[in-house]
Amino acid sequence: EVQLVESGGGLVQPGGSLRLSCAASGFTFSSYTMSWVRQAPGKGLEWVSTINSGRGTTSYADSVKGRFTISRDNAKNTLYLQMNSLKPEDTAVYYCRVSFGARGQGTRVTVSS
Repeated sequence: EVQLVESGGGLVQPGGSLRLSCAASGFTFSSYTMSWVRQAPGKGLEWVSTINSGRGTTSYADSVKGRFTISRDNAKNTLYLQMNSLKPEDTAVYYCRVSFGARGQGTRVTVSS
């Protein structure tokens, strides 16, 4: 059974940082491209970032480029998202997603003073 468990969300002030984690199991993590997506209150899903399974090539939405960093530890079957210089518009539920479509239950990030 594929399982993706996100953690690390919370309440942070504008300009602050958070590191999200996604623990994966039930599939060969190292073989799959992984992504982070988010859903802000009242809005649809928005792609945030992707890291591929081979060379670890990364890509980012323009809205987070230069502030967020995606990474993975294949030995630990874990995906990460380091989020710096957070803005109120980053407030959302963040999900990790495997390239074949499965995603976790999400972790909530609230950026507010």
